[in-house]
Amino acid sequence: MNTENRVNLSRRKFLVSTAVTGAGLSLGLSLPQALADTHADEVNAWVVVHPDDTVVIRIARSEMGQGTLTGLAQLAAEELQCNWDKVTWEYPTPGENLKRQRVWGSFGTGGSRGIRESHQYVREGGAAARMMLIEAAANEWGVPADECMARDSVITHKPTGKTTTFGKVATAASKLVPPDEVPLKDPKDWTLIGQPVKRLDTADKLTGKQIYGSDINLPGMVNAAIKQSPVHGGKLKSYDADKVKNMRGVKAVVRVDDNAVAVVADTWWRAKTALDALPVEWDAGESGKVNQSDIAAAVEEGLTADDAFVGNKAGDVKAGLAGAAKTVSATYSYPYLNHATMEPMNATAKWTEDSCEVWCPTQNGEAALAAASEAAGLPLEQCDVHKQLLGGGFGRRGAPDYVRQAVLIAKQMPGTPVKLLWTREEDMLHGLYHPITMARIEGGLDEDGNLTALHLRISGQSILAGLMPQALQDGMDPVQFQALAPSGDHAISYKIPNLLVDHAMRNSHITPGFWRGVNVNQNAIYMECFIDELAHEAGVDPLEFRRRLMKDNAKGWAVLKAAADGAGWGTPAPEGIHRGLATCFAFGSAVAACAEVSVDENGRLKMHRIVAATDPGYAVNPQQIEAQVEGSFVYGLSALLHGECTVKDGVIEQDNFHTYPSMRINEMPEVETIVMPSGGAWGGVGEPTIAVAAPAVLNAIFAATGNRVRTVPLKNRNLRQA
Repeated sequence: MNTENRVNLSRRKFLVSTAVTGAGLSLGLSLPQALADTHADEVNAWVVVHPDDTVVIRIARSEMGQGTLTGLAQLAAEELQCNWDKVTWEYPTPGENLKRQRVWGSFGTGGSRGIRESHQYVREGGAAARMMLIEAAANEWGVPADECMARDSVITHKPTGKTTTFGKVATAASKLVPPDEVPLKDPKDWTLIGQPVKRLDTADKLTGKQIYGSDINLPGMVNAAIKQSPVHGGKLKSYDADKVKNMRGVKAVVRVDDNAVAVVADTWWRAKTALDALPVEWDAGESGKVNQSDIAAAVEEGLTADDAFVGNKAGDVKAGLAGAAKTVSATYSYPYLNHATMEPMNATAKWTEDSCEVWCPTQNGEAALAAASEAAGLPLEQCDVHKQLLGGGFGRRGAPDYVRQAVLIAKQMPGTPVKLLWTREEDMLHGLYHPITMARIEGGLDEDGNLTALHLRISGQSILAGLMPQALQDGMDPVQFQALAPSGDHAISYKIPNLLVDHAMRNSHITPGFWRGVNVNQNAIYMECFIDELAHEAGVDPLEFRRRLMKDNAKGWAVLKAAADGAGWGTPAPEGIHRGLATCFAFGSAVAACAEVSVDENGRLKMHRIVAATDPGYAVNPQQIEAQVEGSFVYGLSALLHGECTVKDGVIEQDNFHTYPSMRINEMPEVETIVMPSGGAWGGVGEPTIAVAAPAVLNAIFAATGNRVRTVPLKNRNLRQA
């Protein structure tokens, strides 16, 4: 990308190209070649070495607790051959990325892509830096570079044993031309990748040193609280600023776009207090008449409608079902869900006539930059975003709506840093919600109990239609078919002779979003629970029933069998405990779970243990993978037990944790994780595993009670009553 192209890059095009990555969009990347002139000890864009041998590895992706920061540093450090105990990190900014011809590639962190889509060029960055450091040492000694080696930040001339350190040659290395060819280690030679090394962000979190976006405090900063139309799509009709402008600490009352009003004050609490007292009128429009029953009726209608997008098709499903010895059908449903991050949306912005800076937690620094530029009315080159560690992301912080708001407010107070912090209620009412869907499934069995035909009709909201309509494919949302697709990173796990998976799109005014695991969450429930229903009707063991359908899926079968064996499938469970299975392929990884539960005489559920197996191709840090699996189960099982958002008069009813709770520690089962990387391809970790916990538990509930649960969540439900 030359300078002219960079200057002419439109904000809208930039925002579209860097949109939240849960949809499967990405950009082509190349080996970093640019050198900085701002750090004498910057070896290349990825590696900075200080005289004391401290190694700073630059991380472009966002850290939100999932461990991507440490994993990416491991990848670079493996090839760099540095001392891990001396490694630290820093975020480059998306503005600097543009200036340096996108040397760090994508800043987006979603779709479990943090490592799997950047491992190649991150390792190349570390390898290139190592080669340059060795070359600098060799030049100093007057020996061939191929006679030297690096290990633990020490460079050794092998024939003489002479040594030096990275810190001593870093300045010289920074002046060298990067190599054109950068060979990488064979995985069998890895010594750091694959090891459970300490995380780089843990110590600061434990000591309270870590700064999140909501902690930002700049000289002269003021604080803003915002209130948006409670109805998605509603408009701000009027407000009476005179009623609050003289309240203590109030600096300004400002309109934000056409749907919100904000109060700016010297402290956030004073801003919020004034905002609560501010008379505001809203225009809800037709959306203000919509209730949950209206949305549910529209989704249910789609189950039998003629209009549907085909996501996967094989054979003739109509003929297959007609010729089956036995058919089975069922209808499932899945609700709206909120991300409910512990840290509400926030951003701090400073605007002047010729610059705009933003400090914020974001899953997509480039999208945040584009939003800031558009709101500021300034070219991209005059704006920048300083990423902070996220107090929870789960897909919500891939959208930059809160960044835009902060800039629009700051623009009305030139030269003054303004920190916008949403209230918990604002955060809950203006999320980007996991879409509501239903599924009607019909399967056909032959006389031997084999599945010969299956039609899975999904009806419900499309995320792409709501957030990124330009990404639809002839009107179809391909993301809808995650874990049910014919091939790719979300391929269906089973081979079924006659198959049809289709989607009737039924959108509402509620804004959808990429919620951790995205559509795999409900699709795994629909498929895995119905597979269990079919196995029961066929009189075949659920594991054996799946095995018959996975003859061409060795990777998936190995993972499923590992989870089943780990839980003791086929052997007697402890008295009162029952087991259930689930598996899927998502985000490039094969995952499976076997749950053990009990249901008492009063219909109360106890989840005792879940054995989870995952094959992500390569395991950069097994300890982080275990933590990811456990954390994803907390999130997924919270949704299973308690998660549900409903609509009344156009407004989401659940406005805080008392109406949208997370599971308690006493509800959490023991989790045993089996990590079994098979190589060959890089899969994701943070999102695929979440999907198998819920269907495994639901299948175990059936084993315990004989009742099928096809509608979630389970709250306030007696599981022994049909």
